[in-house]
Order: sequence, then structure tokens, then C-alpha cells
Amino acid sequence: MASSSADDVNDFDFITIVCTNPNQLEAETTGEEILISATDILSWDFPTILRFQTVKVRAHRNSESNQDHISVQWNLETFLNILKGIYGLQVDVTPNNFLQFYEGALYFGVQMLLEKCKTWFSEVVSSKVPAQIGLDSLVSIWNFGFDHADDVLPIVCASYLAKNFMWAMRSKLFVNLPYSLLKSCIMHHHLTIESEMNLCVALFTWFDANVEQLEDIHGTNNDCTSILKQIRVSLLPLWFAAGHRSSRFSKLADASIHSIFKLLEVPSTGSINVLGDGDLNGFKIRLTEFSEKVNLSSCPQITTAVLLLSVLPSLSSMEPMLRNTITELSFNPERFNRNHHPLYRGLFQTLSFESVQEVDISMCQRLHLESAIECFSMSFPSLKTLRAAYLLNFDISILHHLVKKCSMVCEVDLSSDISPIVQLPIVTPSPANILQVWNYSSGNALYMSNQPQSNITKLTLEGRSDLQDTEFLYIARFCVSLQYLNFKGCISLTDIGIARLLYRCIKLHSIIACGTAFGINSVEAVCSSCDYGNAVVQFLNSMASNLRTLHIGGCKGVDETCLLKLLLKAHMLKSLCLGDTCIIDHTLFSFTGSSLEVLDVSNTMVTGVVLAHIVCKNPALKCLRVRGCRNLSQQKTNMDRGEIASSYSCGELEIGLSNTCKLEEISLGWGFSYFSMKALKPAITSLRAITVGLGASIGEDGLIQLPITCPTLESVILYFQVISDSIIKNIVATLRNLQVLALCHCLGDISISGFKFSMPNLRKLQLELVTPWMTNNDLVMLTQSCANLIELSLLGCKLLNSDSQHIISRGWPGLISIHLQECGEVTTNGIYSLLDCVALEDVLLRHNGPGIPRNFIHAASSKLPLLRKISLDVCDARDGYFDIPSSVDRNYISIVKITSCKSHKKGSTHLLNRRPIHNETLVAVWNGRSMNRTVLEERL
Repeated sequence: MASSSADDVNDFDFITIVCTNPNQLEAETTGEEILISATDILSWDFPTILRFQTVKVRAHRNSESNQDHISVQWNLETFLNILKGIYGLQVDVTPNNFLQFYEGALYFGVQMLLEKCKTWFSEVVSSKVPAQIGLDSLVSIWNFGFDHADDVLPIVCASYLAKNFMWAMRSKLFVNLPYSLLKSCIMHHHLTIESEMNLCVALFTWFDANVEQLEDIHGTNNDCTSILKQIRVSLLPLWFAAGHRSSRFSKLADASIHSIFKLLEVPSTGSINVLGDGDLNGFKIRLTEFSEKVNLSSCPQITTAVLLLSVLPSLSSMEPMLRNTITELSFNPERFNRNHHPLYRGLFQTLSFESVQEVDISMCQRLHLESAIECFSMSFPSLKTLRAAYLLNFDISILHHLVKKCSMVCEVDLSSDISPIVQLPIVTPSPANILQVWNYSSGNALYMSNQPQSNITKLTLEGRSDLQDTEFLYIARFCVSLQYLNFKGCISLTDIGIARLLYRCIKLHSIIACGTAFGINSVEAVCSSCDYGNAVVQFLNSMASNLRTLHIGGCKGVDETCLLKLLLKAHMLKSLCLGDTCIIDHTLFSFTGSSLEVLDVSNTMVTGVVLAHIVCKNPALKCLRVRGCRNLSQQKTNMDRGEIASSYSCGELEIGLSNTCKLEEISLGWGFSYFSMKALKPAITSLRAITVGLGASIGEDGLIQLPITCPTLESVILYFQVISDSIIKNIVATLRNLQVLALCHCLGDISISGFKFSMPNLRKLQLELVTPWMTNNDLVMLTQSCANLIELSLLGCKLLNSDSQHIISRGWPGLISIHLQECGEVTTNGIYSLLDCVALEDVLLRHNGPGIPRNFIHAASSKLPLLRKISLDVCDARDGYFDIPSSVDRNYISIVKITSCKSHKKGSTHLLNRRPIHNETLVAVWNGRSMNRTVLEERL
């Protein structure tokens, strides 16, 4: 390196380039400039050079003009790297320096570096690794290209943003996108989204944040809403479209709902083409070579025809015969059996989207499942996850078909609504006879037939009340790789049936079995798993020793001895649910694990003694549910066999939590107070959900401090607490991320003033016996404060009337759940406006006035395409009773509950100044095969 103070000999073969960084701060050295030679470029000390404000570079003249000196102002680091490129040295282009290199290469005419930058940028944007360039850098590159009339950069930027749209829309910088870039991205054929709703959410967010920019654009005679016209309104989820009917985008929402209901209309003859004769692109699901997820959930309008349209290569030249075939398939999919199906006959040559790994068709009730699976097998060869919740027609035979056609599928979700009917324990063979029962069943020809071996490792069957033991064993035969199994609420299974599967699926490490007959035999299977691959039974390490998740809450067939046996072996558990079981201190103390993240012992007899012991051994605990545990504050416990002797109190449990854990969720009750919240402060600073139940007394001081102590709370549920306006104001005004607020049976003097704060993120509001003063005017104010609710539950608002229906439907048109009980005269004049909430899935109306017509269940199911659950009371029946539709006429309703009161006389319960006395509940459940009616004493 040459000295900065040397006088150079002016040799005509050399030239001096003087580069000054205009943004350089004062040099950190005594000199302000340095002289270096390009011939020594390999030995340049970059850190030292960059400390000078001015750098003189002595270079060979064949690279520059005839002048002796050339002065430039440029970023020193970029300039020196450009020189490296000129001299053929390696220059590393990165997202941070790309634009500087590109601009410098253009300015200095370094074609080699310019091509290197273009190659690097093309490779990055074409890569399937998402988001290698930050959104802020992308905007800078776009603006540079526009300002310099570059033909390459804007095109590549739009393509990159289109392919990575899901990543971009989640960024806080998304609203800073220039309108021109956003429009180019939306119009790009590579636009990749998981659902049409994602595009809507992104555009609505951008429009709300750029009102001023839109006004400027409108002033230049540009149609600033043209990109909204690119939204395929026919493919939006019904609840999402309905929820925007009261927003600034109401016209688009109304158009979407109109289109959805047009698709839902099934004509009497297949000759009527509901898709029309025009452009069909608006009915195509967006799929590109970069699509990884396809989310169609809550889109009842999706049919096999829509799915087929989306995987065809081109619609512009579609022949009339093909169009007619798709239309007929849309309305009569059942006539296309496997031998005559157009897919099998090769009529449709579908495209293949090899990047798609996950598809969600939950609540797409009109989708012909076998045809859909055929499409998946041909167009999504890499499909690994299928979510098909709330589709009662998706039975085990369809699952078997899925396994045959889509061999790579490893996760399937077939969840359904859990039946309110509780399964009574079924008498099953003793553990001593279970192997004999297993061997007899496994020899049955039905199960010994040639079955495909699936790759399914995670299977969710929650709520499938139709599932029988034979089908459960059938699953075990072809799902031999199962590691996670959720059969919560499968009330038709027996203990022996569950045990048979557990003996077969020895790789299971997660079992979700709450509310089932899981009992003695099932425990025996978990604790002594067997391999039946050979003729001789081989005992392996027990399944219990490998369990990571065990949820058996509410399983009445599990006695104390079974629980003790389980917990002694299940030492690797991370999630344990024993709520509503017979577990006691001695049994829970036998658990020796130290990896628990979730512990649920709600409504059990355990005390703070053992819980403190468990907590101290499990520092990774994130979720603790102890609501309903009446013995938590017990001062000491007497253990059999003398395992421990302690005087721990509930306070010591709190200390143990504070010293050990960082909780994200807690559910508490008996024994907890204001002092408990103070003691728990170190453990709950990151809390996201809290439930305070009967027996807890947090007090006004504790509840006022709650938002300060737990600023990240998203869910606050309070039962039987003393509350006030100041508490409500503090919660709703401070917790800006609050999504769930439930105040149930709380005491105190509160008014509507506590709710006069905007809660844009609140999605679920439950007010039960806390707002008896609520009027229609108060309800209007509530719709303004909580504009985005999707679930509403009101109990005891006796001043409401029939006009309340209109307020609710206008204020919250996107509701998916509404519960109104003892709310004055809301239904006295019948049901009108409530059915304008077209996305309702769950409706409960009880003791709101005797004006509901007898055919209301059928009428509601006809007007509400997503309705699955409905609960009424005979007191509100205009004609004294309700018609329960048959299996054929029910549409998609799966659960109907009708309660009645004692000594019922029409209208009498509303004249008496007392609450009606419950008599019984009629429960009708459709399980996918038949309708079962049961009369229960409980008020469900």
C-alpha cells in the first residue's frame, strides 16, 4: 500500500482516481485521504482504507480516459468492490449490496459486474427458498428500476413478490408497497396465495393504510380499485365475505355472497349451467408451481367442477362438450363411478402442482370426495396433509381410498362436532383375556385382506361418534405407522376396541382420548405394547415409556390403579390431561417426568402439595389448568406408603411456579387470590390466556393489575368474580391483542361505559348475567366497539326486544356463533334478521320469547349453508313444539338440542318473575350414517 504523503511521478501510463464518500463521517485517523495502487489490489486492507474520507487509486490508463485525475463521489466500499470486479476478482453480491453494485456498474459502465448482478438477482427470485430479499430492499430495487427506466428490475420484482406473497403480506412493511408494484404483483401469473381470502386481507389492509396515496392516484385518472376487481369473489369463505358487509368493502362482500349462493343453488336439471357461458377464470382456485398450501375451508360453494376447472391447463379453448361435462359433474357427481369417471377415462388432462403439500377442504360439504381425491392424486402428487373437518360423509372407506390414491399423505384431520351425549363405561373383557380377544379379531378375513400400508403418522378423528370398533381395527390394519391419534369424543368405541388398536399401532407417541371408553384394557395395551408381526408375541418397550402426549380427561373407565400404572411408566410426557378423572395425590406423585409443557388436572382432588412437587421438576411448563380443584389450598396431605410428608400450601405452589416456569396459559379457581397474582407475577408476564373460575377471589386490585402484569393476554375469561367499570375499561383499553373476553356470572356494578373502547381484534364476546341493563342502544354501541366479532353469547339481557335482531345482523354480519338466552323479547315476534348472518354455524336461542315457528330448524338449515348445531327451548315455540327434520332434510346440521321446562304452558314462563325450571333435553345427533335421538335430564 502506498503512503498518502508521497508525491507521485506523473506517468502517462497511469491515472489517479479520487473517490470521496459524500456520506462519510469525519475520518477516525489523523489523515483525511489515502493513496493506494490498483496493482496491489490483492493486498488491500479494506477496514483501514474505509476509515478515510477520500481514497486515491492509482490505476492503469487503459481502463480510463486521457485525464490525469478523475474525481467521483461514491460509497467507498461499493467503489472499491467495483474495482475488484474490473480486475477480475471475486465480488460477492448479497441482498444488502445488490442495488449499490447494480447502480455502480451502470454508472461506471462495468458490464461484467452488471451481468453478474442480473444473474444473481434472477437466481434469487427464481429460487423456491422464500424471502431471501427483504421487503424494504425489494421496494428500493423496484423504485430504482422505475426511476431509471430499467426494463428488467420491475418485472423481476413483481414476479418475486407474487411468488412470495404470503410472506410479504405478513410483514409490517407490506403497507409501504408502491401502488404500481402491488398492482403488477396482483396481475402476475405467479401470484401464489393459500386462499382467495389471503389476497382480500392483504389488499384491504393496504387500502386502509394508504387512503392518501389512493386519493393522489385517483387524481391522475387511474382506477385505484382496479386491483380489487382481480379478487375471485366466488371463492371467498362465506364467513369472511359476510363479515365485510358492514365495512367500506361492502359492495365486494355483497357480490361475493351473491356469487356464493348462486353456486350453492342446485337446479332441478343438470342442463342449467350455473357457471355461465363466459370466462371461467373467476371460478378457478389460484394454483402455481410455487403453491404449497391450498385452503378451501368454509367454502360450501366448492364443488368437483370448481376443483377440476382449477387443474385444467387452459380454459380459453374449452370445448362445449367439456364445459357441459364439468357442469354435469358439478350437479351429479355420484353418477360418475370409478369405471366411468371422466378422470379415469382420460377426458381431462390435468396439470401437476408438485409443490402442494397441504389441502384443507373442511366444511366443503358439496365436494364429491372420491372425485376430489382423484384430482388430488393426479394434480398434487406430493400431498402430505389433508384437512377435511366437519365432513360427515368422509368415512373410513374414503380414508382407505385416500391412502390408495395419495400414498404420500401422512396427516389427515377428520374432526367433527363432539356429541353432547356422554358415553357410559362399557363392560369389556379383563386384561387377562385381551390377547385372546385380539388374536380372534385379527384372524378375521375382513382384516386379513390385502391392505395398502399407508404413511399416515397423524390422524384426527375427534367427534366421530359413528366410529365403531370394527372400523377402528380396520384403521389399525392399514395405518401401521401412526404416531399421533386423536379420537376424542368417539363415544361408540369400547375399551376393548381401543385396546386392539393400541396393540397394533406400537409407534404411537401421542394419544388424545378424552371423553371416551379408554379404560383398563386400553391402559394395559399402552403399558405392555406387543408386536404381532411374528407368530410369536414379542414384548417390546412399553408404549407408555415413549408417550409424549396423553389426554384422557373425562375417561370414567380409568381407575386409580390404572392411572398409577400409566404414570409410573410415562416419564417422557410433554402434555398430560387428567381433568375430570379420579386422580389423587398419591397417583400424581408417582409421575417422575421432567419434560411437561402442558398439565391439566381440572376438577380433580389433587392438592397443592403434589402440584408444587410436579411444577418444580418441570421447568418447561407453559400451560397449567387447575380450575375446579377444591383441595389446592389444603395445608398438608397424607400419602399412603409414606412417599412424602409435606406442609405445602397453595402459596407454595405459586412460589414454585414463579421460581420455575414461564406460563403462557393458566386456568385457576379454588385457593387463588389477589396475593396469588402478586406471587405469580414472574411466571405470568408472558401469559396469553387466563381463566379464573369459581373459588378464586382475585379482587378488584388484582384484576386491575392484570393487563399490566400480563400485557400479551389474548384471552380473558372470568367466572364468579367481582368486577367494576374500572376493571372492564382497563382490560379492553390496555390489552390491544385481546381476542376473547368472557364475563360470566360476575358480581359488581358495571355499565356500558366500560365497553366504550375500540376492540378491533376481539373475536369472541361472552356476557352472561352481567349486563341485565343492556338496551338496544347499548347493543348498537357494542357493535361499534367490537366490530369484528364472530362469536357472541348473551345471557340475561332482559331489556332487549325483536329490534335487537336487526342490530346484531347489521353490526356483526359475519357471526359464526350466536347464543341468546333469557334476552327479553328478542324472538317474541319470530325470527327475521338473525338469518341474515348467513355464515352461522352454531345457533342457540332459549327463553327469548314464544315466537319461533315450528319449522324453524328446517328453515334455518336451508338459509344457513354452514349451520351444524342448533339449540332451542320449547318455551319459545310459537306452536308449542318444533319439527325435527329427517336425515334427508337436515342439510348439514349434525346436532339439535331442544330443552323443555317443567309444567310448561305457552308463554307462562315469561309472565312469572322467576327463571324457568328445566325439565329435560331432547338431543338429536346425525353421525354420518343415521340420526340418534336421546332424552336427557341434563340441561345441555
